[in-house]
Amino acid sequence: MTAGPTPYSTRRAIEESDLQACFQVRKDVFVGEQNVPEELEYDAYDATAVHVLAVADDGTALGTGRLLYGADAAGKTGGDLTVGSLGRLAVSREARGLGVGAALVRAIEDEARTLGLAAVDLHAQTHALGFYERLGYVAYGPEFPDAGMPHRAMRREIRPA
Repeated sequence: MTAGPTPYSTRRAIEESDLQACFQVRKDVFVGEQNVPEELEYDAYDATAVHVLAVADDGTALGTGRLLYGADAAGKTGGDLTVGSLGRLAVSREARGLGVGAALVRAIEDEARTLGLAAVDLHAQTHALGFYERLGYVAYGPEFPDAGMPHRAMRREIRPA
């Protein structure tokens, strides 16, 4: 008998315990697996960003992502205040392949719609371009390094709620 997929849900991280779970997933994935220096992983935007969390039914944190908006996002979106910036999307090793990443992207888009944004930008590691393309994102501009890894900018228009 094979086990079925892990049931999980996504939610906006508001409680301190949720935020700590978000930061732990990011530490495991970016710092632990991808060797991103910890001082680059956490920044001043963490205080004002909208964070989302994917949680298994047993309470285990499976993944996270964040949305920057307004002035915080302007530096990443070419100054367009109607565009949010999706970032720090991370899924724990155990949860990969379950659809958690896509669910987190959709949850971030829902938060962006709630804020009245017209589009969401992101900076994708080049190996993840196909994942975001399947979710409707379109790459633009040249490849660039971020934390020592090649990235491309991508954007998806979203419809207001």
